[in-house]
Amino acid sequence: MNLDDVAVLIRKGIDVEVRDAKTGEDLTRVVLTQIIVEDAKEQPTGLPLELLRQIILVSDRARQEFLMWYLKSAFDAFGKFQDAVQSGLHEVGTAALSPLQTIKHFLTPGESERDAEVADLRRKIAELEARLEKPARKR
Repeated sequence: MNLDDVAVLIRKGIDVEVRDAKTGEDLTRVVLTQIIVEDAKEQPTGLPLELLRQIILVSDRARQEFLMWYLKSAFDAFGKFQDAVQSGLHEVGTAALSPLQTIKHFLTPGESERDAEVADLRRKIAELEARLEKPARKR
């Protein structure tokens, strides 16, 4: 299994543990870091430079533990937000839509709403035409 294979599994939400075949040493942290580094090479919009600098600067255990706790909390909150969004999409039956279609679905009214809007616009146009015709008839 290579880095790309591990990355695919992780992106699918599968919890992966990587061990050295000879020693049994846990290499998961090293492999995940390598995946992040490889992604950063291809996509320069990865982790912000200031965050990377802070991770390197954190040398004492207390600051390192705080930073890791903070990052884990941020990612957990993001995961909960993502789950809530997915749950909401599922409830309205749009979970299978692509992101662009999902946005379009939320931004455009439903068919019945659209029909009502069209009918309302037609009624208003008819009213305006009637107003325009009344002064023309008086002349």
